[in-house]
Amino acid sequence: MKIGLYFGSFNPIHIGHLIIASHLATNTVLDQVWFVISPQNPLKLGSSLLNEQHRKHLIDLSIEGEKRLRTSNIEFKLPKPSYTVDTLTHLKERYPQHDFSIIMGSDSYSNIKRWKNYEMLLKNYEVFIYQRPGFKVQNNPNARITILDAPLLEISSTRVRELIHLKKSIRFLVPDIVKEEIERHQYYK
Repeated sequence: MKIGLYFGSFNPIHIGHLIIASHLATNTVLDQVWFVISPQNPLKLGSSLLNEQHRKHLIDLSIEGEKRLRTSNIEFKLPKPSYTVDTLTHLKERYPQHDFSIIMGSDSYSNIKRWKNYEMLLKNYEVFIYQRPGFKVQNNPNARITILDAPLLEISSTRVRELIHLKKSIRFLVPDIVKEEIERHQYYK
């Protein structure tokens, strides 16, 4: 099975994440898209991260009933911070029957040279890149890249958290069930 790995903090999951994942699951050769929740991104500060199990639960609620989308807590069991190359090595050992690819925005791809063993990633894994305004993808002859024109919304998890902190509505930015769960448990307050 061809699995696209969509790495992120998903702090919290929002409609933009879900649109990209759904687009990739239905408009590419991928059989499934897995949300790989990063407990700690080595390129980001972790102070405002909601507990990883709570973030996973919010994603699970968001994708319930979607057969082509699932969550992965694989990085919860790996050393922190999480490095994509280590996660892929672990996944390949655990699921040798699957063919894994990486999903990222062109903004993340523009920083790929800062990633641990990025050359190995580009050589061994196909990368699906969705275009983000202001971040043009530079061609790399050593990489298997598929550039997608996925629908994008200008939504960020940072903005969702800011709105919650300001006691403003996040309706339509996150699925209703996620909004209800955030309110019920007072996440991000």
